[in-house]
Amino acid sequence: MSTYMSTSTGVSPTYALRKRLPDNKLGKTLFSVGMVARVPYFAGILPYVNKMEPGYCEVTAPKWFGVYNHIHTFHAIAACNLAETAMGMLMEASTPSSHRWLPKAMNTQYLAKANTSLRAVATFAEPIDWDSITTGTDVVVNIRITDRDDNEVVHADITTWVTPA
Repeated sequence: MSTYMSTSTGVSPTYALRKRLPDNKLGKTLFSVGMVARVPYFAGILPYVNKMEPGYCEVTAPKWFGVYNHIHTFHAIAACNLAETAMGMLMEASTPSSHRWLPKAMNTQYLAKANTSLRAVATFAEPIDWDSITTGTDVVVNIRITDRDDNEVVHADITTWVTPA
């Protein structure tokens, strides 16, 4: 079974915009800037949405002084912001317009010092059959955050609450 199954029509306005922009550096940069304009809280991590499609999202964030902690590594809350950005873009790309979602809970594990820029990959914990969601349902998104050497430095599981629209 696929991680994204739906016969429902329609995509979110966010995903529709991403699909209209070119799939190149310019299109990804324009989309990332637009996302930050819509969700200014994420601006501090300078997120770049590299890949966004139903069931998969990849977002990167540079290591810069705005995300430093007292030991000059990527601070914990900045990593959480990156996880939430990846989860949000995954849900926007995956949730059909017949449904809506809200973040409900986050479980985060800090596995190693984050000494470099980071890459977050969000996927679903289990396959989702959107057409079977007729009442409120928890949908868990796994986010694997890695450094430049592909070492997992943070792992987050974000539970979203999905309901029919």
